[in-house]
Amino acid sequence: MKNVVLTESKNGAQILLDSLEKAGVDSLFGYPGGAVIPLYDALYESSINHILVRHEQAASHAAEGYAKATGKPGVVLVTSGPGATNTVTGIADAFCDSVPLVVISGQVGSAAIGSDAFQELDILSITSSITKMSYQVRTVSELPLIVEEAFKVAVSGRPGPVLIDLPKSVMLAKNDENNHANTFFHQIDNAKPVVDTVKVRQLVAALSKARQPLIIAGAGVLKSNAQELLRTLMHRYHIPVVSTLLGLGAVDSDDQLFLGMVGMHGSVAANTAIDQADFILNIGSRFDDRVVTNVDDFGKNAIIAHVDIDATELEKVLSTTYAIHASADDALNAILSELKNRTMTDTSAWQNLNQHAKGESTFHYHKLKTAIMPQEVIQAVGEVTEGNAIVVTDVGQHQMWAAQFYPFKHNYQMITSGGLGTMGYGLPAAIGAKFARREKEVVLFVGDGGFQMTSEELAILNDNNLNIKIVMFNNHSLGMVRQWQTLFFDGRLSNTVFKSQPRFDQLAQAYDINYARIDNPNSMFEELQEAFDSDKSILIEVIIPDDVKVLPMVNAGAAYRDMITEEEA
Repeated sequence: MKNVVLTESKNGAQILLDSLEKAGVDSLFGYPGGAVIPLYDALYESSINHILVRHEQAASHAAEGYAKATGKPGVVLVTSGPGATNTVTGIADAFCDSVPLVVISGQVGSAAIGSDAFQELDILSITSSITKMSYQVRTVSELPLIVEEAFKVAVSGRPGPVLIDLPKSVMLAKNDENNHANTFFHQIDNAKPVVDTVKVRQLVAALSKARQPLIIAGAGVLKSNAQELLRTLMHRYHIPVVSTLLGLGAVDSDDQLFLGMVGMHGSVAANTAIDQADFILNIGSRFDDRVVTNVDDFGKNAIIAHVDIDATELEKVLSTTYAIHASADDALNAILSELKNRTMTDTSAWQNLNQHAKGESTFHYHKLKTAIMPQEVIQAVGEVTEGNAIVVTDVGQHQMWAAQFYPFKHNYQMITSGGLGTMGYGLPAAIGAKFARREKEVVLFVGDGGFQMTSEELAILNDNNLNIKIVMFNNHSLGMVRQWQTLFFDGRLSNTVFKSQPRFDQLAQAYDINYARIDNPNSMFEELQEAFDSDKSILIEVIIPDDVKVLPMVNAGAAYRDMITEEEA
C-alpha cells in the first residue's frame, strides 16, 4: 500500500506527462483522437518529443525500433477504440520478441465505460494475452504510481509490453492537496533470479568433458549486455558459437569460432554442428520452431543445457539435462567462475572439423551477368557501412539474406520482427531506431510487399529531418511465400505475384525524399555508394530476379541433415 499526496493543482494529462518525464521518456510515438485530446493539449507545452505517425500500428513498431536500438522502453500514445486496436499487432510483436513497451491508450470517460459509448472498447481484455500487465486508471492520484510501476514491469525479468488505459475523465480531472492514492499496487521485484550454483557446477562438469561442445547465442545475451562475457567464454575455452536470428551481433560475424546463424535458413556449418555436437549450451534463446525444426531430431547426440530469464521457457520445447533459470550475464559469470577450477577436454579435432565445414559451406550464391543478386547488395552495404550500421529489416526473403550476409558486430544492431514475423514492421521500426540513435547510420532492408504495407510513414522522414537509407528489393512478388509455393506446392503461384505496383520513384518524390533505381550488376557498387552519400533519406529500389531463393532451407518438421542447399533447389 502506497500513500501519495499530490500537492500541485494539475490535471491528469499534465500529471501523466510529468510522470513520463520522471521515467526518462524523451520520445512518444502516437496519433491523436477524441479521447486523448487533453493529453495532446498538455503535450503542446511539454519537453517530450512527440512523433506523429500516419497509422497507430506504425506507432507501436516505431516504439519497438526505439526500444531495440536502446534497450529502453518505447512509448506509444493513441486514442480509444480503433486507435487502440490498431496497436495490437505491434504489441503482439513486442510480446513475442521480449521488447519493453509502454502503450498508453485513451478511453471514454469513466462514467461511460460499459455503455458502448462512441469509440469505447475493452482494450485490456483484447490485449490480456500479449501484455505483461495492463492497467485502467481510475483516479488522478494513482496515475504517477501506475506509470512508475508500468516502466518497472516493462523492463523487469523478461522484458515486454505494458498497457495503460486512461479514461478521458481522469485526464481532465484535477488533483488537490487532499487527494490521496490509496490503491494497492504490485511490489515489482527488479532483482534477477538467483543463479543455482549447484546446477551450474553440474553443467560445467559436463561441459568440461565434452569433446564437441557448442553454444547457441540468443537474444537474451544481447538484452542482458552479456556479449563480452560470451566472447570470453568462447575464446578462452575454444567453444564454437551459432546464433539465432535475434542473437545476431552477440558475436562478431568474422570471428573464427562463429559458425553463423542456425535454424531454418541457417548456415550449413551451424546446422551441421548442432547435429554433431555432444554438448549444446543454449543461452537466451527459447528453442522456437525456426531453430528446433524437428524436436525428436534436434541435437540428438548432445547433452543439452538451457539458460533463460523466463522459467516458463525451460523444458517447454525440449527436454534438457541442465535447465538454469537466470539472466544470460549472471549465468555466464557463474559458468566462467566455475570453469576456472576445471580442465577442459582437448577439442582441437572439433575445431578443425568446424573450420573445414565453415570454409566449405559459407553462405554463397551465384552471381549473374545480367541481373543483380540481393545477397551481393547486402554484402556491398556491409562494405559501405563497414559493418557498423543499425540494420532494420521487414519480414521475408530479404530478412534472411540480411541475416546471412550482413557482417554484424555489435549489440542493438539487428532490428527485426522475429517471433511474430510482421510484414510492414520495417519502415516504422527504422524510424524509431533513428530517433533513438541519430548519430548512427540506419539502413532498412525491405521487400516490395512489406514496404507497401506502411509506406505512408515516409512522411515522417522529412518532417523530422531523418536520414535513413531504404534498400527495397523488388521482385514484384511476395518472395518468401512464392518460394514455398515453388518448392512444395508444384509451382502454383497463387496470389503471390503483383499485377501492378506504384511508381516508386514518384512515391519517393511525393514524400520529398531522394530516389535511386539500381538494376545493372556492373555498376551496382558504385551506384549504391553514391546513394549512401545522400544527405537525406533515400529510397533505393533494387531490381532482383523474381525466382531468387533463400537457401539453405530446412522444411518445417524436417531434420537439419535434410536441408535444401543451392545445388538441390
